[in-house]
Amino acid sequence: MDAAQNLFNQVKAYNPDFDKGLIESAISFAKTMHEGQTRASGEPYYTHPLEVAGILAEMKMDTATILTAILHDTLEDTPATFKEISTKFGKEVADLVNGVSKLTKIESQTVEGKQAENFRKLVLAMSEDIRVLLVKLADRLHNMRTLGAFNRPDKQRRIARETLEIYAPLAERIGMHKVKEELEDLAFGFLNPEARESIAARQAFLRKEGNDIVKKIIDDLGALMKASKISADITGREKTRYSIWKKMQRKNVAFEQLSDIMAFRIVVDNLEECYHALGIIHSNFPVVPGRFKDFISTPKPNGYRSIHTTIIGPENQRIEIQIRTREMHSEADLGVAAHWSYKQGQSNADMKDVKKFRWLRELLEIMEQEQRPEDFLENTKLELFADQVYVFSPKGDLIELPSGATPVDFAYAVHSGVGDKCVGSKINGRIAPLNTKLQNGDQVEIITSKTQTPSPTWERFVITGKAKSHIRRFIRAQQRTEYVTLGQAMLKKIFQQEGYDYTDKAVAGIVAQMRVESAEDIFANIGSGHFVAKDIFKAIFPAHKTEQPSANKENDPEKIAYARRPDGKPMPIKGLIPGMAVHFARCCHPLPGDRIVGIVTTGKGVTIHTIDCETLETFADTPERWIDVSWGEGPDSPEAHVGRLEVTISNESGALAALTTVIGKNGGNITNLKITNRTTDFWDMLLDVYVHDTKHLSNIVAALRATPQIATVDRARGR
Repeated sequence: MDAAQNLFNQVKAYNPDFDKGLIESAISFAKTMHEGQTRASGEPYYTHPLEVAGILAEMKMDTATILTAILHDTLEDTPATFKEISTKFGKEVADLVNGVSKLTKIESQTVEGKQAENFRKLVLAMSEDIRVLLVKLADRLHNMRTLGAFNRPDKQRRIARETLEIYAPLAERIGMHKVKEELEDLAFGFLNPEARESIAARQAFLRKEGNDIVKKIIDDLGALMKASKISADITGREKTRYSIWKKMQRKNVAFEQLSDIMAFRIVVDNLEECYHALGIIHSNFPVVPGRFKDFISTPKPNGYRSIHTTIIGPENQRIEIQIRTREMHSEADLGVAAHWSYKQGQSNADMKDVKKFRWLRELLEIMEQEQRPEDFLENTKLELFADQVYVFSPKGDLIELPSGATPVDFAYAVHSGVGDKCVGSKINGRIAPLNTKLQNGDQVEIITSKTQTPSPTWERFVITGKAKSHIRRFIRAQQRTEYVTLGQAMLKKIFQQEGYDYTDKAVAGIVAQMRVESAEDIFANIGSGHFVAKDIFKAIFPAHKTEQPSANKENDPEKIAYARRPDGKPMPIKGLIPGMAVHFARCCHPLPGDRIVGIVTTGKGVTIHTIDCETLETFADTPERWIDVSWGEGPDSPEAHVGRLEVTISNESGALAALTTVIGKNGGNITNLKITNRTTDFWDMLLDVYVHDTKHLSNIVAALRATPQIATVDRARGR
């Protein structure tokens, strides 16, 4: 039987009234368009789309999806046009085919960049109609089944890795576990064939040895169900080779140590029987603590519903049991595809709104935030590939996050506006730090403030792509604003020194020459140190000869710029241009009262160091980068700054308490403590302490030196 006839039989089995002529027309069109094209195996190319359509027919998909599968490569690989497909098969099919087609003419320097752009286009198409993803997954599944025809192992591994990192997680996200497992297993065979074969051999051995045990477990479970008058189908299913390997990697155990490589499934008629069956199982066998999950009362975000429990079953075997209804079983295998499958007399047009898929909306948001396709792809991999944790909002809404997510990730998952304004969190009713890792079942409440903005420090602990992209976007915008202000001020100063009146028109005239898009880009590049202000001036006035500065031309020391302290508040610094981007060096932690110097740093503006900082030796050969600066406020200012101390304390009871008590009594506040060395008698540590100025820090140092349990105290340098 040829592929076309096989397809007709598959579709007719679940949709007797299908339009055979329309499908025949699509097959004929695909044959004509793909004339002369062959696959790596040597077969005519048109056999591939027919096989893809067959995979979707197994899922009982609607006619539009079957037609899309047959035509899915015509726009990309043949002279066929969107208008032609629309005329012959309707706009719905043409839109779907266009969504599936890959973007081949992408200007990209790397394979990763091309992959990223293709993925961006796929996500956009999915946002219009999720059936695009169903066809794409079927296309990838058939390609993986025939990947052995390629004679290039490097290409096989690249395609397999892409399948494992992107397409298998996508299949899982829409609940298509059967497709996901086959994609993973096929990719595993190309990426780690030795491990796959080793696991397969051990499975075969156990299958041979344990057939009687599996049959006995099924018989015993069946007898229990029958005795309670529950009609149930009971099956035993081996875990896939890839999932076994992943568990071996995650738990760092050998194959022999795994006790749950078999899962048994009890499929019943209705919801009440699910819980009845669970009660029977739990009343007859010991339950393994911590191994019970009810995805019926709380379904997974992809719609998956089932009860999972692990028991010490017949023959004293530890076995996993899944209990679900027949409808749940169908959805567990086909996921979202089950909603699009053909149902006689029912319309599925209302299922096209996929905006209800929260994760898809979030992918679209990440795509809007990220500048580079590669960043989008990387963040999406993080989003798709991580294990999940399920937490609740105060209203009881279930939010799915990657394992290790924090309240800030939760805030951005609720809404980007909530994330941007987040100032604190409550977990299960108690105030908790924003970097707390959330656990399954936590109820999370976000505290917001209208004046709050995203903190750059959040990027160190957030893990969701959405949170990372929003924070990075804010940081980019904030830095750019500072650099533009600084750059424009520096250029105005050059104009003034050379006796010219500054005008924006003059700068706009060299935009094309500097290969940027606007005058603002020129200012930003000057402020970040990528352009030199004098070079820009020379580009504007190429014939001008700069006079040597006379001794009486002052560099106004009273001009003030503001550096950002660790607590986010501005700190005035004299001798700099207002608006200049200024940062405190972390190597020496300068405090008001210290003698300081400014160093122009590429990409950062000006960095403030103490005059005796060892790092300054690296700038000895570039004196033009040094700027004379001083503090813009008196030493008695109450504002807090970070001072770093090196402390050695005795290894005895109460020593640490004495240390913290002395600092607290002297008005300091420890913000960070790191133990750098431990011996039998002493502990060395680094302390970051909030203080007002050097005088305040000196008082704390003196008080610490007078404490018996503290051996030495010094201000940290170069740490």
